[in-house]
Amino acid sequence: MTEKNTIKAVVLDDYTKMILETITPIKEEDIVDGTVVAITPTAVYVDLGPIGTGIIYGSEYINTRDLIKKINIGDAITSKIILRENKDGYVDLSLREAKHALIWSEAEALLKEKKIISIVVKEANKGGLIMEWNGINGFLPSSQLKGDNYPKVTDGSKDQILSELKKLIGKRIPVSIIAAIPKEGKLIFSESTENTGSEESKRTKKDDDKKDAKAITKIVSKYNIGDQLEGVVTGVVDFGIFVKIDNEIEGLIHKSEIDWGLVENTKDYAKVGDTIKVEVIEIKDDKISLSMKKLKDNPWMAAAKKYKKGDSVDGVIIRFNKHGALVSIEEGVAGLLHISDFESEEKMKQELSLGKIYKFEISLFDGGEEKMTLKLMK
Repeated sequence: MTEKNTIKAVVLDDYTKMILETITPIKEEDIVDGTVVAITPTAVYVDLGPIGTGIIYGSEYINTRDLIKKINIGDAITSKIILRENKDGYVDLSLREAKHALIWSEAEALLKEKKIISIVVKEANKGGLIMEWNGINGFLPSSQLKGDNYPKVTDGSKDQILSELKKLIGKRIPVSIIAAIPKEGKLIFSESTENTGSEESKRTKKDDDKKDAKAITKIVSKYNIGDQLEGVVTGVVDFGIFVKIDNEIEGLIHKSEIDWGLVENTKDYAKVGDTIKVEVIEIKDDKISLSMKKLKDNPWMAAAKKYKKGDSVDGVIIRFNKHGALVSIEEGVAGLLHISDFESEEKMKQELSLGKIYKFEISLFDGGEEKMTLKLMK
C-alpha cells in the first residue's frame, strides 16, 4: 500500500457531489481554507470540510518543504486547488500557488487604489526595465518613464536607448501598477512622481492625470475587438511583446497569443523596431490586448474533427511543469498528462523523456476550449 493511501480520501457519489457543488461550488484555481489532519514524509493531508480531503504531495510538497516543516496537525492553512479530484479521490492542493495568489491579490489592490510603491530596477532591455516585486518580475516600458529617467536619444538608436536604460539598474524608482493579470503573469508598472509638494501642485497633478486618462480613453475608443492592425514592436519580455499602434497607444501580445505552438522564447518571434500584424482580442480598463496567432488558422478546429475522448494517439513530451507533462499530438495541439498519474515528479521524469514519443489515451478533448488531457498507455 502506498503512503498516500494511509489516509482515507472522502470519495463522494455523483448525487452527493451535485448537491454539495450547488451549495458550495469549487473549481481549480480557487483559494480554500482547511485543517491539517496528517503529515507524512511525502504528503500533507488537509480536511476541506464538505469539499473533501486535500493533499499536498509530489513537486508541491518538495518545493514547500521549508514551509511544511513549520506546520503541525490541527493547523489551519490556506491553499490553492490545482485539481478537483485526482485518481485517488483527493483534491490536489498547492501551498506555493496560494502564496502566489495572495501576492497577486495585493497587486490588484494596489492597482485599484493607485498606490505608489518604490522598487529597484533589476534589468534593462531595449523596451524598458525589469523590476521585481514580491518575487514577481514586472515590466516598466520606457514609454512609461518620466523626467530624467526617460531615455532622451536624439537619433532613436536602439543601442543608445539600451545604454541609457542600463544606467538605471540598481536605482530605486517610485512606480504604480497599471496592469496586473495573474493568469498571464502580467505585471506592468508606470513611473510615478512622489506625492509631495504643495496642495496646489498635488491638485495640478491630479487634474493632469484626469486629462491624461480621458485622452487615453478617447484613443482606445477608436478600436474594436477583431480589428486587424499593424504596429511597431516597442518591447520584448519573457511574458510577451509590446506593440505601439498608430504611434499613439501600446498594446500587449501575451506569450500565449504569439503562436498556436509552444512558445519557449518570445525573442524568437519579434525584436524591437519590427512592424508586425496583430488582431485586437480584448479592450479593458483602457488597455488593449493583442494576438498574432489569431491571424493564423486555429489547429484545434481541425483537430476537433479528428479526435475524441477514448482515442489512442501518439504524442511527444514537449515540457514538464508543476502540474505534469505537456504532450503534443500535432503542431499547435497539446494537452496535459497530470502528475497525479505518477507517484511523484521524480517518478514522472524517470518514466518519461523530453522529445520522446509515447502512446496515450485521450481522457478529455474540447476543441472549442482548446483543452485536452491524456493518460499514458502502459
